Order: sequence, then structure tokens, then C-alpha cells
Amino acid sequence: MKNLQFVQKAALCIFTAAALIVAAPEAGAVKHRRQQAQQKQEQKSAEQQKSEDAAAAEALPVQPATPMPGANALNVPVPPQPQLNAKSWVLMDFTSGQVLAGDNIDTRVEPASITKVMTSYVVSAQLAAGKVKMDDEVYISENAWRGGGASTDGSTSFLKLNSKVPLKDLLYGMIIQSGNDAAIALAEHVAGSEQTFAALMNQYAQQLGMTGTHYVNPTGLPSPDEYTTARDIALLSRALIHNYPEEYKIYSIKEFEWNGITQHNRNSLLWRDSTVDGIKTGHTKDAGFCLATSAKRGDQRLIAVVMGTGSEKERADANQTVLNYGFRFFETHKLFDGNKALASPALWRGANDSAALGLAEDMLITLPRGRYKDLKPTMDMPSRLIAPYTKGQQVGTVRVKLDDKVLVERPLVVLEEQPEGGFWRRFIDGIVLFFKSAPTTETAPVGTATVGNPQPAPIK
Repeated sequence: MKNLQFVQKAALCIFTAAALIVAAPEAGAVKHRRQQAQQKQEQKSAEQQKSEDAAAAEALPVQPATPMPGANALNVPVPPQPQLNAKSWVLMDFTSGQVLAGDNIDTRVEPASITKVMTSYVVSAQLAAGKVKMDDEVYISENAWRGGGASTDGSTSFLKLNSKVPLKDLLYGMIIQSGNDAAIALAEHVAGSEQTFAALMNQYAQQLGMTGTHYVNPTGLPSPDEYTTARDIALLSRALIHNYPEEYKIYSIKEFEWNGITQHNRNSLLWRDSTVDGIKTGHTKDAGFCLATSAKRGDQRLIAVVMGTGSEKERADANQTVLNYGFRFFETHKLFDGNKALASPALWRGANDSAALGLAEDMLITLPRGRYKDLKPTMDMPSRLIAPYTKGQQVGTVRVKLDDKVLVERPLVVLEEQPEGGFWRRFIDGIVLFFKSAPTTETAPVGTATVGNPQPAPIK
């Protein structure tokens, strides 16, 4: 029995030695290719590190909302955020989606007529899908006439009972005049009833990440079960501007005439500030005076939402203050392009010698003006990559710090599929890996890139 075990062990050793002898030429070639790949990567990393402090990016633009660090932590002075007499408010950069300032941004508040922004979003989505058309003749039901018509105390477009109105005119009346009758008529045309339309509104809210919002009607008329947050309104406004830019242009129109009656847009900042191009006012006794606005100055667009002020003037002044604060003290940059290699480390047991790693989407960041050169991007990645990998598979993390605070964190992914190599490649690499130390996670600096004007990131 002992002799048999000895013979088996001897045969295994002989087979392994023979395999190594046969594979030696290929092993040498593989080692040479891997050394070349590692040398190229080390050279590239050195060049990136050398140019990191010298790299400067022009202002660029959707990533998940991330609060900026407090002003006291910054070397470049940034005044404390404005103090407003409002229930809640938020300032968001349109391009990066970052929250720059705010108070009670996730506190539930009554949306009032700002609800109609979601109503217009749903109608715009249905238009884009071809389910309704701008020239559709929409029937004005008794429910729309009584629920939002001239006999009510709310805002109205003065639609006539049992008449038919082009969908385009209803959209204008709802957005510019804040007509409740127009909103109800649109809801009935799209979904058959206000209740069914409200269900659609909530589905879209869920898709947009509006976790603090619930709708029960298309008008914003008071209901204990209808609520939203300042952050959610900013998210919705951002999505509307990005996804339906043609419909968003309606929000910039200052007046609209229907049925012989001309009504002005209630957003007074359209007259006061030429950079403001939307979006919506709201008011009820309990909600107070509310206003969401968006303005673009140069390549930068900001969104301000102020809820629950004491008057029309107060809500306009508050929005103006918030917008001016954001434009004066913050800027947005693109650090890295999506689907572009940030590193190409050696690949073990794979069909290729190396694997390109990067970001699935552009990395955008908003920060205090003058601090771009102080950003410290780093990349956490495993010390060795072992095939196979699927395209988009996460293998690490890219982080960007300012004053030791993480501002942005994104997955580092494999940019192309990396299948396993052939038998000998896997066999040789397997033997080499057997004698190597256990894999670790390495952190390396990442050089930033100079880019052009900002473009909105995808909004999911």
C-alpha cells in the first residue's frame, strides 16, 4: 500500500514537471506580456499623478444628490447658507444633481399647485410615448368644470362645460395660468379619471426617487394624503427639464390668453431675472406661498425650491437669494468620462493580458469655486484581477475627497467582457498564483481630466 502511494506521488511530480517544461516557452511569453502591461500601467499612473495638480477643468454638468461639506471646512471662504423664513427649501445643481444648501429638505409639506409639475411630467411622458397628441380635442367634463372651474376659489383657466379644447391649450393653461380645470381635464383624457391619473403620478414619482412624495389628485388641492418634500420637487424639476425640454419651455411663457381672458404667469421671477426660465408657483392657506425656480447663467443651471413662505413677494425674494448664492459660490466640473479606462491592470487566467477599468457614466461634481485643484481622486482596486469578468462588473471604487471629506463615490467597473483564457494560460497562471501572496486591495491616485462644457448626466 505504501509503495502504491509512493508511485502515485512520484507520477504526479513527474507529470507536473513535464507540464512545466512543455509550457515554459508560453509561460515566459505570458510573463513578458504581463510585465509590459504592468510597465505601461505604472508609466501611465506616474504621468497621471504628475499632471494631477496641473490639471484644470472648465465648468461642466446627474448624479445622486450629495450634500456638500460645511463651509467651515473649506480653505476658500464660502459664506453660510442663507437663512430663510420658510418651512423648507433646497438648492440643487441641475448638472450634477448635488444638493448645495437647504433646510428641512426632506420634511413633508403640502405641495399646493406645484403638484401640476408632476401632472405636466406625466402628460409629457404620454406625449413622448405617442399615447396622446398635442392636437387631441379634450372633452371638458362636469367634474373638471365644477372641480376646477370659475365657481371655485382656486386658480382656473375658465373652461366651458361640455366643450372640447386642444390638449396643447390645456397644457398651457395648466402651466401658465395654473388652471385646476385644465389639470383635471388632462388627467381624465390621459387616464380616464383623476384617481387613475394619480396612480400614474405616484409611479413616476417612484421611478424618479421621490421617496417623500404621494399624490391623490392632479391639481394640488388640499388633501391629508397628498404631500411632498423640497428635495423631491427639485428632483422632479430636474427630470422635467432634462427629459422633456420642449414642454419645459412652456414654463417660461409670461402670459396666456384663453376664452378671451389673458392671465399672467404667477412666477414673478420671470420678469425680475432674465436667467430664470421656470418653473411653478403654489399656494394654499396651509401650504403658504411656495415657488420652485430654475435659472441658467453661462453653462451652469441651478434649481431652487422654497416652500411655505408668508407672501408672494417673500417667496420670490427667497428664491432670488438662493439662486444668487449658488451661482456666486459654486461651480460644476466633470472629473472623468464614462466608459474610458482609468486603469488597465494585468489580468490573470484571462484571454487578454490586461483589463480596462473605469466608470459606467461621467463623474460630475459641484464644489465651492476655486477648489477644483484641491480635489483628491483615488481608486480602490484589487491587487490582482482573475478572469472571468462580465462587462460592467464592479471590482473597486473611485472616490473624490476635498479636505478629507468624500464628496463623490462611484463603482469602478470592468469596461469590456473578460473571458477565461485557454487551458495552458489558466494552468500556468494557476500555478503561479498558488505561490503568490493573498490578494489585497490597493488605493491609487487618479489624475483628473480637462473637459468641455457641462452636459446633463442620465436621469434614471
